[in-house]
Amino acid sequence: MYWNRGKQPRGPVKVQKTKPEKKSAQIKSKERVAAHGEVFTAEREVNAMLDLVKQETERIDSRFLEPACGTGNFLVKILERKLDVVKKKYRRSPLDFERNSVLALSSIYGVDILADNAETCRNRLFKIWNKAYKSVCKSDLNEDTQKSAQFILERNIVCGNALSLMKVDENGNDTDCPIVFSEWAFVRGNTMQRKDYTFADLMRIGEGSELAMPSDEGEFLTQYTSDYRRLWQDDKQA
Repeated sequence: MYWNRGKQPRGPVKVQKTKPEKKSAQIKSKERVAAHGEVFTAEREVNAMLDLVKQETERIDSRFLEPACGTGNFLVKILERKLDVVKKKYRRSPLDFERNSVLALSSIYGVDILADNAETCRNRLFKIWNKAYKSVCKSDLNEDTQKSAQFILERNIVCGNALSLMKVDENGNDTDCPIVFSEWAFVRGNTMQRKDYTFADLMRIGEGSELAMPSDEGEFLTQYTSDYRRLWQDDKQA
């Protein structure tokens, strides 16, 4: 603000207000950064990294695991890419879109040590899947399919410790329960098969190596087979 050659300003003087500093979308709080090293990857970096494996992100059944998934920044973009492919191939057939969108969703896995992050991640993924499902299937929507999608996410996005390979309690401490992941696959028609494996046995540590290397198969625990619209009835979400 300035005075014009000594003359008094006419009317009220407008004072420019300084806009408050925008909170970074990459952190929730300094406390969480200090306690858990929680810093989220920005969208630009996410897309740049996914472009390095672009072909895999556009394969409907290609499996992805994010061992520190946070609220799902990577997994959300992977799902969006997969669903774009499903739409291009099957948008004229609601049933084929439904089956393949479920398959795409079932190929995404995540682990986070914080329960609120895992829950947010599940919600974000379901919202994206459900939006695409509604846009294509419209009057052919099926509530059971939506329940199956939520059931898949309950099993695929786990609150746990990716270092100890164990589930954690509400305080982020390891429990006695190992992380278990489900492998999903269509075996015939609308029948989907689920096989459960412990994460620990999927990530066997090679002799003399400090790094965990994925094995072809972990310790097989159990198997379920049902119509993909009835997955949520399996073992009452054990």
